[in-house]
Amino acid sequence: MPHRPPWSDRRRRTLLVPALGVVLGGLGGVGLPAEYGVSAGILAALCAFLLVAAVVVFLAIPGPGTAGVLARSSPVAGSSFVVAVLLLLSTDDLRWVWSLVAVAAVGWTAYAVRETRRDDVGG
Repeated sequence: MPHRPPWSDRRRRTLLVPALGVVLGGLGGVGLPAEYGVSAGILAALCAFLLVAAVVVFLAIPGPGTAGVLARSSPVAGSSFVVAVLLLLSTDDLRWVWSLVAVAAVGWTAYAVRETRRDDVGG
């Protein structure tokens, strides 16, 4: 198994924030009245999802430059475009938001494909 560099303080802090959100939201979900407890529980679940996503990204992309690697990842960019288009087609209320997200995802996908092809060519 290849040696992985130790995680930086920035990565540890990035994981600490959603972990605190899970703990505080979970405690709020149990200890607060019904209308606030449900909201706190939902926020705790969102923080748990973000925590798992961050851990997966940090394990998949070791070392510095995580944002650059993700920006050049055409499968992730293409997937975000597909999800944005599906959300655009499924809603009427926030259509303008999903239109902007879809346009941004197209730009990200174009950038990722261009950078990937440039790296393959060697220039």
